[in-house]
Amino acid sequence: MKARPCRSDNVVRGQLPKRGHTGKPKIKTKDSGFDTFVARYYAAVYSFAFRLTDNPEEAILLTRYAFNTTRKQLRTYCGENVVASILMSNVIQAGLRAA
Repeated sequence: MKARPCRSDNVVRGQLPKRGHTGKPKIKTKDSGFDTFVARYYAAVYSFAFRLTDNPEEAILLTRYAFNTTRKQLRTYCGENVVASILMSNVIQAGLRAA
């Protein structure tokens, strides 16, 4: 048998919790800074890689490779400008290797 919710619970006064409520908190996932960076710059990096290769499949591979190598190079988040310049240099290097 469940005890009545006390005032310190997260139940608004005068309202009962929903029936079947398990009491487990929702899982909140926090995006890392690098995931936000990828979401912001993926289209620009892909566009640049596509102009280098003129092939959509190779552009996708170059973009993934560039983001993965950038993530491995940066264990700590320094500055967005530094990360962007490293990312673009990785795209260029990968494009030169593929050519």
